[in-house]
Amino acid sequence: MTFLYLDSDRIGAGDDELGRKLLRIFLEKLVTSEVQVDFVACLNAGVFLTTEEGPALESLRALASRGATVMTCGTCLDHYGRRERLLIGVVGGMQQTVELFASADRIIAPC
Repeated sequence: MTFLYLDSDRIGAGDDELGRKLLRIFLEKLVTSEVQVDFVACLNAGVFLTTEEGPALESLRALASRGATVMTCGTCLDHYGRRERLLIGVVGGMQQTVELFASADRIIAPC
């Protein structure tokens, strides 16, 4: 099982706009690759990926259409006041995230 872990809405430190662009490109390339992603977990600022329209959300929708389960941290959604804005997937918790880390054959963590 392949687990995509997204704990930010950008890759790397430094310029925020560049980091968001890099993550958008990464997700687009992942979608067009032959990599099968089974689970996606969005935590911390990663919740902005599942609660805002845009290219990153479109990539997550494409992964979901290929069979990936998209889960967003409920504690994180509440912290950012975005639970009602969730546009894709399900609300999850830290127990599920721990289980995904423990059982994944492959973890992809670009952030």
